[in-house]
Amino acid sequence: MKVTAHHPKIAVSADGRGVVSHAGALLLVEALRVTGLGRELAAALSRWRAPRAVHDPGKIAADLVVALALGGDCLADVAVARCEPGLFGAVASDPVVSRFVQALAADAPRALKAIRAARAAARERAWALAGDRAPGAGGTLVTVDIDATIVTAHSEKEQATPTWKKTFGFHPLAAFADHGLGGAGEPLAIKLRPGNAGSNTTADHIEVARLALAQLPKPARRRVLFRADSGGGTQGFLAWLAGRRLHYSVGMTITGDMHQAILTLPDRVWEPAYDAEGQARPGAWVAELTGLPGLTGWPEGMRVIARKERPHPGAQLRFTDIDGHRLTCFATDTKRGQLADLELRHRRRARCEDRIRNAKDTGLRNLPLRGFNQNQIWCELVAMACELLAWTQILALDGAARRWEPKRMRLRLFTAAGQITRTGRRLRLRIAATWPWARQITAAITRLRAFAPG
Repeated sequence: MKVTAHHPKIAVSADGRGVVSHAGALLLVEALRVTGLGRELAAALSRWRAPRAVHDPGKIAADLVVALALGGDCLADVAVARCEPGLFGAVASDPVVSRFVQALAADAPRALKAIRAARAAARERAWALAGDRAPGAGGTLVTVDIDATIVTAHSEKEQATPTWKKTFGFHPLAAFADHGLGGAGEPLAIKLRPGNAGSNTTADHIEVARLALAQLPKPARRRVLFRADSGGGTQGFLAWLAGRRLHYSVGMTITGDMHQAILTLPDRVWEPAYDAEGQARPGAWVAELTGLPGLTGWPEGMRVIARKERPHPGAQLRFTDIDGHRLTCFATDTKRGQLADLELRHRRRARCEDRIRNAKDTGLRNLPLRGFNQNQIWCELVAMACELLAWTQILALDGAARRWEPKRMRLRLFTAAGQITRTGRRLRLRIAATWPWARQITAAITRLRAFAPG
């Protein structure tokens, strides 16, 4: 029997011209243009331009952001953009990029303030262009999720310490604006902390909340719902939110008094909880604890809602679980609405974990630099890369593509091959006709180019 080879034998040479390996990354370049992020960075970072420098500091930062959005995880990965001058223009060399980050880190407070101001200005324009797709559209609440994560380190970087998970590295605290069920999300703040930083540190939660509020357009800063797990369920943090009339839905640790209060609740007060689709979920119930003993000293008007459910098969029960039911509690200042709706809204905070995972796929998994300030600058670059991806989705993509995670966007959109041709004085990017998402790429670029430059 004669065997037919499945793959043809292909001769390989490195002499192609006019070929572009990341043709879809033109989407990111256009998003930089229409949101004004590139222009804002150029203005904000102008003071760090060295005498007789060839490359603009804002352009260097923008190139690093694009490289991270394309999947880079170190400064040297900016070479992905350097090899495509037809798409990205002139890109600085590795030594210039390294010196640029060092210069920012040497003046970290001022540099971080400048970068964050540029991000806030670009976000305001991006949300204005997005219209009803933007968070808080139509006067609704802007939902901000706060959560921490562990970033491991494999060398003795500055302020890397043992973590509560028995690893070694850092424990950053981040805040993300949620785009709802029809979209993704974008980081508002990433505060780098040593690995031994506490999970329920009130001062850190307040600082991250302040940074997140500063990133929002001014009209939206009074219409914010902060969500957090039990790490944010401290009296100090909730009092700070309540004092500024900010809304909250925050997990709480079940104390002994609360545990006893739950035991006293009669069966008739427990209502069926909802699943992710908003339908009654068998084996899960919610009830209100507000007004019961053991809740003194908390902000006025705070409601406490408890949930009990049968754990999934194989789940290990905890000491506080009653009659085989898993118990959780959260606090909220929302006065109206069914308990099941409020509990479902709080449980959707879990999307923040997806945002953190996506940020780790966009450069946060490993902090590549030695100094603590350098790595804080890196966190700002990661945040901008995640924002650029999110703004591309809300401004240029439709349907399921608005919910694609960075890995899928890279696979389907950014890595498309193309060819740059010149006709007269015009450059033309010809994306491979066989690429399944070629038309989606061209349609998205057309949408972005319909906006005036920011």
